[in-house]
Amino acid sequence: MSLRDDALAVLGGWAAPDPGQERLREAFVAHLRERPDGLSRGCHPAHVTAGALVLSADHDEALLTLHTKAGLWFHLGGHCEAGDATLAGAALREATEESGLAGLELDPVPLHLDSHEVAFCGTHPQVTHLDVRFLAVAPPDAVPTVSEESLDVRWWPVRDLPDRVPDLAEMTRLALDRLAAG
Repeated sequence: MSLRDDALAVLGGWAAPDPGQERLREAFVAHLRERPDGLSRGCHPAHVTAGALVLSADHDEALLTLHTKAGLWFHLGGHCEAGDATLAGAALREATEESGLAGLELDPVPLHLDSHEVAFCGTHPQVTHLDVRFLAVAPPDAVPTVSEESLDVRWWPVRDLPDRVPDLAEMTRLALDRLAAG
């Protein structure tokens, strides 16, 4: 199975939590059906990316990265690569690379979708990232390290997240609800 096939299966079978997420799910699936290169960073004007909201083992903190180019705190994530076999695997790879944390436990079911324009992606002046976000939980006492892609990486209390990225609170609520449901 190719990465594209996996992404279509994962998104095609995902039960979106609300109508807005369902519209995004449908748009992502349509994009992948129309564009065989839809997961490649070279796909313009949009491509699928993968990320993870990493929570601490006690679920009290979220690990965020201060993005070098955007200058904002985000969840961990980025572009899919040729060696990625699954969308969840791409998210786990990105989270591990950007945090320096080994042993992240990733839930393979998407948590949240987002479509946003990016002005600093590759050679195109404007690209839309179709971001598929997953939930990962760090091992106890995990100590992150800053990668070359970040200015900083640190734990934030889930009740006191930066408010300049509005969907961060929604992702965290969805993650905590999922973890509480078992």
